[in-house]
Amino acid sequence: MSSDLLPSSKSLYIVMEVLIAVSSVVGNVMVVWAVRINRSLRDTTFCFIVSLALADIAVGALVIPLAITISIGLRTRFYSCLLSACTVLVLTQSSILALLAIAIDRYLRVKIPMSYKRVVTARRAGIAVFLSWLVSMVVGLIPMLGWNNLHQLRLNGSLLPPVASEPPGDGELSNPMVTCEFETVISMDYMVYFNFFGWVLPPLLLMLGIYAEIFYMIHKQLNKKVMSCHSDPRRYFGKELKLAKSLALVLFLFAVSWLPLHILNCITLFCPGCSPVSLIYVAILLSHANSAVNPIVYAFRINKFRTAFRKIWQQYILCHDPVGRLPQKGSQRSHCRETRLRQNDNDDDDV
Repeated sequence: MSSDLLPSSKSLYIVMEVLIAVSSVVGNVMVVWAVRINRSLRDTTFCFIVSLALADIAVGALVIPLAITISIGLRTRFYSCLLSACTVLVLTQSSILALLAIAIDRYLRVKIPMSYKRVVTARRAGIAVFLSWLVSMVVGLIPMLGWNNLHQLRLNGSLLPPVASEPPGDGELSNPMVTCEFETVISMDYMVYFNFFGWVLPPLLLMLGIYAEIFYMIHKQLNKKVMSCHSDPRRYFGKELKLAKSLALVLFLFAVSWLPLHILNCITLFCPGCSPVSLIYVAILLSHANSAVNPIVYAFRINKFRTAFRKIWQQYILCHDPVGRLPQKGSQRSHCRETRLRQNDNDDDDV
């Protein structure tokens, strides 16, 4: 990413980034909060949704401030700038793997409804989340191990001179000063051949195939008049169809938000200087905005989230609870409420 923007355009970019950051943090904190207070949201699918929400919170709280810093073009040490750029890569990869885990989870829910709860346990879901973050860190931090532009900068003589107040030494050779920009430190070979073609595009295509198979299986089951694995198949698979559509929409928005930036990376690799700077900034804003849209999708498409968001807003933010309405711990009212929540876990209409 280059910093060659007009001051007015750069100011507009920074304002937009700040708005996206605030929306992303607030919206995804609401998602985590909703899962925390609503027992009916605590199944494996929503465990992966929480993982996705945490990555989006980090985008708003860490990545966007770093992106604003990079857009200013500050003078920093090479590896400090590289670590900032790698943070973006780690969080992006964690979002992709969380979406893949969600797709696989919904596939198993439709494919093996009778044995789903025995196969997909909370422990296995937790392991899947841990492994997705571990793989994301490995993939995103590879530039720190050497696949970066430091050697190329030395060959081109593009390194900045050392600060006058700092005596030159071995550190200046191994970690020199640079103008901190994404394309300065991150190799486009890594971004295109390894990141995009290896870890972004294949999972997206795999998820596309998984959701196509999910919709095929659901419609096939809905067309059956009798089914032995569930007492009310149309109700069960109708719920699965609605939730699958919502999660497929999340996947679609992710692809629409991130593919333009990756396509511009490909253009930059094969035709340096062909991508307008303003277009790159628009693609960056679009990719960051994806972190703010998922809570909106959940609120409009999933009843349980909409109900939980309304409860958070009314009870915890506006403090509109009448006296005695909130159940006391151990009371009969609390017991009845927990019973209703447990019943909601099996309520196929509440999605």
